[in-house]
Amino acid sequence: MSTGDVAISIRGLGKSFQIQHGRPRVMTFRDVLMDRLRHPLRRIKPETFWAVRDVDLDIRQGDVVGVIGRNGAGKSTLLKLLSRITEPSEGKIDLYGRVGSLLEVGTGFHPELTGRENIFLNGAILGMRRSEIRRQFDAIVDFAEVEKFLDTPVKRYSSGMYVRLAFAVAAHLDPEILIVDEVLAVGDAQFQNKCLGKMGEVARSGRTVILVSHNMAAIANLCNRAVVLDAGRVQYVGQTPEAVAAYMKLGKAFSRDASQLARCRPSWAKPLITGVRTVDESGNDTSHYLLGSDVLVEISFELPPGVPPLRQPNMGVIINHPTLGIVGGVNMRMTGFRGDRPTYKSGVMLCRIKQIPLIQGEYSLDVWLGDAHVDHDTLPGVARFELEVTDVYKSGAAPYRGLGTVFLNADFEITELPPVNDRELPTASTPALAAEPAPAT
Repeated sequence: MSTGDVAISIRGLGKSFQIQHGRPRVMTFRDVLMDRLRHPLRRIKPETFWAVRDVDLDIRQGDVVGVIGRNGAGKSTLLKLLSRITEPSEGKIDLYGRVGSLLEVGTGFHPELTGRENIFLNGAILGMRRSEIRRQFDAIVDFAEVEKFLDTPVKRYSSGMYVRLAFAVAAHLDPEILIVDEVLAVGDAQFQNKCLGKMGEVARSGRTVILVSHNMAAIANLCNRAVVLDAGRVQYVGQTPEAVAAYMKLGKAFSRDASQLARCRPSWAKPLITGVRTVDESGNDTSHYLLGSDVLVEISFELPPGVPPLRQPNMGVIINHPTLGIVGGVNMRMTGFRGDRPTYKSGVMLCRIKQIPLIQGEYSLDVWLGDAHVDHDTLPGVARFELEVTDVYKSGAAPYRGLGTVFLNADFEITELPPVNDRELPTASTPALAAEPAPAT
């Protein structure tokens, strides 16, 4: 890669913070003085926490790069370093072009100023001349849809109005590098799609876009490359599909052994289940799945001495939504499963929930083990898994959270009707529409 093609060059980048332990959060001067008198030799050494560490990265001009990772992976800190909001503790960043950034709701806005005044203020902060702001002013207002409230102080704006105006300013003032954090989650679905369309327009114009999002549909459809962060370090850089796969593998293992299961087991249940795991297709522990993929639940069991073997083992799984309760359940007997042995004393059972039709979010699992119609062991709330939003419809748009708990795998079609003059319209002689006879008097 030649130097002229590079928009952002990062070498050895790190950002650390000092964390104090063992001291009250608020101490008056009197408290500090008394503490020193009581413990004159005590010294509290702060802990050094690295939010970002050893990042080496080159981003080319015209690239649309997604930054993905779990909460606390260092994504927002990295964007603040790129935006020069905070200084790095080590390493350096070279930016080749003017940067426009949208990191938090209201960043660069003064609450007492009106929307009109904040457009000019925010544009000046982004390094734009007044003439440039005037040239784009009407487009900004039209995109943000706040014309009615343009001369109202922004402290009276809703969070959604804040986001619309802030994004409109950042996107319309022609930055060579546009940096956007997960603030789009505040807007409604229509506005999110509008923003994604605008970022696609910016990218097609040859400018560079850096996007942080947990929306895998947006990342997959908008970004040609992606960076996976974990614990402040780069785990993968490459094409978006491979990066999303690497991100999913970072899902924290969720498994419970026999010593942990006792906390979930009711008093009447027999301790037959010895382990519960949610796994991926390779059998590795995971608690994260893409929307519409298969969810695999594995339980291990072993019958203690004196307990008769299972003749018709029956594993069951119930899925619970955190606020709506049970959203579905299934067991072996229900599906007609029959084992290939007459009896079972131990084993590993796997339940594959195919193309799970649930909306993105976190769910918990109840599992149980029985023999035919009799339940022996049950573990409510023993496991959890999370569904990550992705482009399940292959359309660039993800299912909306507000449309229930399940997504509907649907197809649409439209048939054009002939002009009215060419259609045979129903008449009174049509049997289905004939007038009913008058009632007898």
